[in-house]
Amino acid sequence: MLALRELQSAFRRAVLEGDSAAIAPIVVEDGLFADERIAINRSNVLASTAAALGDVYAAVARLVGERFFDHAAQEFVCAHPPTNACLNSYGAGFPDFLAGFAPGRALVYLADVARLEWRLHLAAIAPDVAALTPDRLAGLKPSEMPALTFRLKPWLGYLASPWPVDRIWLASRPGSAGDARVDLDSGGVRLEILRHGDVVTFRPLPAGVFAFRAALAEGSTLEAAAEAALGAERAFDFARAFAQLFRDGLPVGILGRETA
Repeated sequence: MLALRELQSAFRRAVLEGDSAAIAPIVVEDGLFADERIAINRSNVLASTAAALGDVYAAVARLVGERFFDHAAQEFVCAHPPTNACLNSYGAGFPDFLAGFAPGRALVYLADVARLEWRLHLAAIAPDVAALTPDRLAGLKPSEMPALTFRLKPWLGYLASPWPVDRIWLASRPGSAGDARVDLDSGGVRLEILRHGDVVTFRPLPAGVFAFRAALAEGSTLEAAAEAALGAERAFDFARAFAQLFRDGLPVGILGRETA
């Protein structure tokens, strides 16, 4: 008889690797051979987990077709199985997996479409937090400002791509109006993923504003974010961008300071 840890490891190998040698001898057959029972279980686990990925990466699935997506998803599940029972948080690594997935190598834009979908998914499930009002800055000295680090809305996301992934995503939607063909040479995008109430959307940003907000979202200080923005766009207007950040209600706190 296998110990619990050994049994769990054997079951994991059977489901993810198709290796049932260790567990087959202790499976009760009851009308089906042990290997058949294990195969059914393996198929159900892989199919249900791949279906959860399909819910998140629906545009990717439509772009490549059901058979291709199911194959890619099951390969990903076997290589990177879930680590907890909540499948809402599963699939973050799928875009990087697609970037190296040999059968999809010709679809150079596919991984970035998946990255957009993942950020849309995160925006949809993230909690909302009350926005920080500008008066919370009133007591700060000017010399303190450059070192400030802001927390932004948890549903915000930023994606830069050399491909027109916004138009590809829109063209892939069921019932998409207009010409579904997208010119891959039409240029890349810098997108902000955001949420209004329950509606998740995205919008393009100028280079400087994108660099500024993306740096803040990653935890950069105000000074470092401004430098990143100026590096991306020499005409970047810091005062205007900083004011617009608050007008859009994006900051929710200042790290290391009481903001309530």
